[in-house]
Amino acid sequence: MFERARAVALYDDVARRLVHRLKYEDRLDLAGPMARMMAASGRELIAEAACVVPVPLHRWRLWRRRFNQAALLARPLAAGAGLPFEPWALARIRATRSQVGLTRAGRAENLSGAFRVPAAEAHRIAGRRVLLVDDVTTTGATGNAAARALLRGGAAAVDLLTFALVGDPAG
Repeated sequence: MFERARAVALYDDVARRLVHRLKYEDRLDLAGPMARMMAASGRELIAEAACVVPVPLHRWRLWRRRFNQAALLARPLAAGAGLPFEPWALARIRATRSQVGLTRAGRAENLSGAFRVPAAEAHRIAGRRVLLVDDVTTTGATGNAAARALLRGGAAAVDLLTFALVGDPAG
């Protein structure tokens, strides 16, 4: 489980439009400005992080979407902080259904066993405080499942930084 979490904004109309434009309308140019806002909101987490890891997509979803929005946010965030960007330190090993519409328990169940630190990449996070990056936190299920895998893979601690936080995650 992640220790601390920060987000730029509540997932209101403006934040939702930005995330959707990045994620579904190929507005990749938004990643830089969104990452800069994340850097400001997550200053404390970034200062204590040893590396930055984006929440990965399963290879089939990545193939369909053509990019990982979390990686697009994490790369400039890491570069701006002078931290290693570790996009391969965590893998999504199981395809999961979309989390949209699932309850808190359903989300956690959907993500159970979905992530793993590949053995060849474990040295990148071993004993380090990892900053995990994603676009939106709803219930925290994705962040917790990814953090659990990072901790099992040898990370010392995991913090979560996202662009937006859903205000009523009850689902």
